Amino acid sequence: MGSMTVNLPDDIVALVEAKVASGEYLNESDVVRDGLLTLAAQDDALDRWLRDDVVPSCNEMKANPEKSVSLEEAFDGFRRHVRETAARLKA
Repeated sequence: MGSMTVNLPDDIVALVEAKVASGEYLNESDVVRDGLLTLAAQDDALDRWLRDDVVPSCNEMKANPEKSVSLEEAFDGFRRHVRETAARLKA
């Protein structure tokens, strides 16, 4: 296993120490490792979302611009949906 020394801001040091003190982790290295693995998983999920959802949507919009809506129209639709949902929940 490799070794590395890093400098962290005081608030992050306190967070790491609190995680160890709580018993959630055995030591500081475990906290950092878990944090980095979580970050890597989030990065992978973001990459998949961009590749599987965003890029195809952009390609579809380029191929069929007549199917797209303006940002204003999209927000209007979102606001309408929120109002309708709120009204249903109150009823």
